[in-house]
Amino acid sequence: MIFRLDVTSGEPLFAQLAAQARLAVLRGELEPGERLPAARELADALDVNMHTVLHAYQELRDEGLVELRRGRGAVVAGRPPAELDAVQDAVAALVRAARDAHLSATTTTTLVQEAFQR
Repeated sequence: MIFRLDVTSGEPLFAQLAAQARLAVLRGELEPGERLPAARELADALDVNMHTVLHAYQELRDEGLVELRRGRGAVVAGRPPAELDAVQDAVAALVRAARDAHLSATTTTTLVQEAFQR
């Protein structure tokens, strides 16, 4: 799996990493039992602080998507909870509605972010 960071984004780097790993699990690109890159190696490859990577991995651990094992690193724990299927369905419906209303991806994303802030 290849991680990419957008340093110009307002989203924290650890959140970008966690989101990419989360999506890879949701899409089946990362299977249960598969190891994520070692934190130090990933940090070096992305030219970020190792604690940034560890923060992302800890967030994924807290969500139950990965297990952090001493000596083995971060391992995909299993499939995401079934509730995420409902979220994916809702997102697909939102995208269809946004397209029908001729809204851009940027406008739609802004609407979602504002809804989270309420």
